[in-house]
Amino acid sequence: MTEPQNINLRLVDLRGKALSSAQVNSDVPRAAVDITAAIEQITPLLQDIKHRGVAAVVEVALARDLVDPRPIRVAQSELDGALEALEPKLRKSIEEAIRRVRKVSQATMPQPTTVTLADGAKVHQRYQPVDSVGLYVPGGKAVYPSSVVMNVVPAQVAGVQRLVVATPAQKDFNGRPHPVVLATAALLGVTEVLCVGGPAAVASFAYGLPEIEFEPVNLVTGPGNIYVAAAKRALRGQIGIDSEAGTTEILVLADETADARLIAYDLVSQAEHDEAAASVLVTTSADLAEALVGQLGAIAAATQHADRVKTALEGQQSAVVLVDDLDAAIAFANHYATEHLEIHTADNYAVVQRITNAGAVFLGEYSPVSLGDYMAGSNHVLPTGQQAKFGAGLGVLSFLRAQQIIDYDRDGLEAIANLVANFADSEGLPAHGEAVTARFN
Repeated sequence: MTEPQNINLRLVDLRGKALSSAQVNSDVPRAAVDITAAIEQITPLLQDIKHRGVAAVVEVALARDLVDPRPIRVAQSELDGALEALEPKLRKSIEEAIRRVRKVSQATMPQPTTVTLADGAKVHQRYQPVDSVGLYVPGGKAVYPSSVVMNVVPAQVAGVQRLVVATPAQKDFNGRPHPVVLATAALLGVTEVLCVGGPAAVASFAYGLPEIEFEPVNLVTGPGNIYVAAAKRALRGQIGIDSEAGTTEILVLADETADARLIAYDLVSQAEHDEAAASVLVTTSADLAEALVGQLGAIAAATQHADRVKTALEGQQSAVVLVDDLDAAIAFANHYATEHLEIHTADNYAVVQRITNAGAVFLGEYSPVSLGDYMAGSNHVLPTGQQAKFGAGLGVLSFLRAQQIIDYDRDGLEAIANLVANFADSEGLPAHGEAVTARFN
């Protein structure tokens, strides 16, 4: 039997304190590496790939991953071989995840609209898919066929014509991408896959790799570590991005009715992603906080990545937070703006109505975050680091652009020609008004 670990999870007591965004995110900060510092570290690499292309990609893989990623373009025969070798039970799981994510994506596909403002005056809105997308699938500390599903399926539903997957070379597979990632791409009909990872993948998407006739893409999506997020921010403008989906984070909001054992499992499940992962409980119950700490040691010790979990749980980014009441817990959650928010209270539906800032919300003990990672039908590519305050998770809308079509006839324009001219004159732009009134002179 595995001996329980001693997990020194921080206790942050905010009882009796007025909560603000600044205070919450100061008392419970994310991991120490910030994105500004990461951008400074990777900028030389991004510029090197811009100017030297494949040679720079190969050099960084050899230096950092100790593998040669060539051929960087994955051949169709390699994709087909990976799919043929895919274990049948795993294939069944992947196919069901695809079905569920596709069903949700199709249901959330926006429909075109037409607004008639007056006779002969209409504005139409339609949704155009992005022409080309680079879909990043991480592979540093784990293998993520689920991220292939989460990236590719909504892009396909949106109607994106060119989909490219990039994923790191793996030392354990002779410098090739993980075969399950390749098999999942093949299962989805993706034919363009690059064997490149980290910020180098984002740079390759942005600038292209002329030596292998790889053209740049318009939009880059997908999760990754802090350096992938930094590359996306640094290259935004050269490319569009979905969000800076960095190192994972979970906040559990719970009252005295919650099950400490289940919450402990959920915190550990996210801590196993990365040493910088954030696992936080905010609760109104000191008894629950104490019970959680009592459960964590045995659960963390028994998991495969026990050392990684311990490091994450003992980092500054993880904590048990005590607050006065449910109002304060909700305020904390909205200020913290987590990637994943679990709610374990006596009335989860009442609480969720008051949540404004979260990447995705999981209600009750039978909706754990790990369900969303694979099989819920929702998308697991979500905003981290407070970005839920202004950004959304990946979905079909991420791959679409709303486009308005102005459709006026003579009568429709004539009815407001003088109003347009009045506006134009007030702004000192008379030619704008003349461009309208000239049609009726």
